[in-house]
Amino acid sequence: MAEKIGKNMILINAPFGMSRSFKMIPVTLDCPYVECIYSTEDKIMVVISKVMKQSYHMLPKLDSNGDAVPVKGKPRANKKVVVEERRLVDTFSEFYLMTPEEISGFVHSFAINSKEFPFEDFIKEEEDPKSKLFVPEKPELVKEMPKE
Repeated sequence: MAEKIGKNMILINAPFGMSRSFKMIPVTLDCPYVECIYSTEDKIMVVISKVMKQSYHMLPKLDSNGDAVPVKGKPRANKKVVVEERRLVDTFSEFYLMTPEEISGFVHSFAINSKEFPFEDFIKEEEDPKSKLFVPEKPELVKEMPKE
């Protein structure tokens, strides 16, 4: 028997970087997502799933006391001052919604407060500023010469 999908998250205001944004958090245990975050700068929604996967990440190398091992000499090319090592770690799967239509459809499917929360103010596409410019017609400098 198929489970009912959707209407198991809630929209909330959230900071993202230096700007105001929104996120979705689960309100029931059967929700398939950990959270959804909208990036106002990139105009995409990141959907973080409960499905786990393994991926490599660079992590600080620790000494026997659990402290990060400092780099000997000058900082590395990436400006890090601790030694790092590549480790295979369990992470949540992520999905990216890129168009306003996809984001709106997802929010309406999963958020219980999608009609009350003004998330569309964040995802609406801005008009091209050039489309608002008034460009006067160019006057003709030379009229058509009479034909003989």
